[in-house]
Amino acid sequence: MSGSSDVKLSSILKEKYIDLDLKEKDKKKIISDLVDLLASSGKLKDKKTILNLILKREKLGSTGIGNGVAIPHAKSAKVKHFLIAFARHNHGADFGALDGEKTYLFFILVSPEKNVGGHLKILADISGLVKDKFIVDRLKNAKDKKEILKIISTYEK
Repeated sequence: MSGSSDVKLSSILKEKYIDLDLKEKDKKKIISDLVDLLASSGKLKDKKTILNLILKREKLGSTGIGNGVAIPHAKSAKVKHFLIAFARHNHGADFGALDGEKTYLFFILVSPEKNVGGHLKILADISGLVKDKFIVDRLKNAKDKKEILKIISTYEK
């Protein structure tokens, strides 16, 4: 990967960081499951710290941005690379979204503390992706992990 301004979702998000069947209904438990999914990368050594950082960020205001999407995120000195996971809740969960609707799609992002520019760019890319209701519907209805990755990489071109 070249400079942080070049970071692409499709280059970070891999099949093993995708869960298409989240079960939890409680916001804190959902975030915990998402952190566990990130931890499966092996690049996240301190799950408890990351979980606490994300919960602390959530207290500032819900990352449920509406349109059925949430982007819980944090920056941490404990990570050296951008970490992203994607999960889908097929029945929707109450995540305190700004529009009051249920949340179905979750992108969790943990970024190196000093790379604020890259962090903001990835958040903007995810926001841009999910502003499109057609893309949100495709992500909600995707049959498998490969299709999720294809939808995201197609959007980025």
